[in-house]
Amino acid sequence: MQLISTFDNNAFLEIAISMLEKKGIEKDNIFAVPLDSRTEERMVFDTIHRSDGISLIDIGMALGTAFSVIGASIGFKLSWGPIYWGLIGAFIGFMVGFAIRLYTELVLKKKKRLLKGKQSEVVLIIDCEESQAELVENILWNHYALGVAKLKE
Repeated sequence: MQLISTFDNNAFLEIAISMLEKKGIEKDNIFAVPLDSRTEERMVFDTIHRSDGISLIDIGMALGTAFSVIGASIGFKLSWGPIYWGLIGAFIGFMVGFAIRLYTELVLKKKKRLLKGKQSEVVLIIDCEESQAELVENILWNHYALGVAKLKE
């Protein structure tokens, strides 16, 4: 039977491996693979095939609506009328909101997007007998495994 788990690359992983060795799992049956960290920057703009769930136009839409209402209200007193000033206000509001959101994503959240310095995860694969599977699983969970899966051979 194989147990596959993921860990953050920290001391708990080392403690779990040494605990497994103490409980009778041989070193040849423990396989740890560290995952590579991201080296390039994450993309800000989404494509049709990939989306990160962050909307850049949400603030722009809200400000566009607010500015269009204000522009239309003021437009009754101006020469071009409420429709033109409402459209101008909507455009200006959208651009201001889009610029605010783009600034927060590019400048303020740059550290979050880069993820530099963050240790990547480690995948741990353990070959053991079915009788040892529950013991191994408990050791992995007690040492803060992110996830554990069992594969029967």
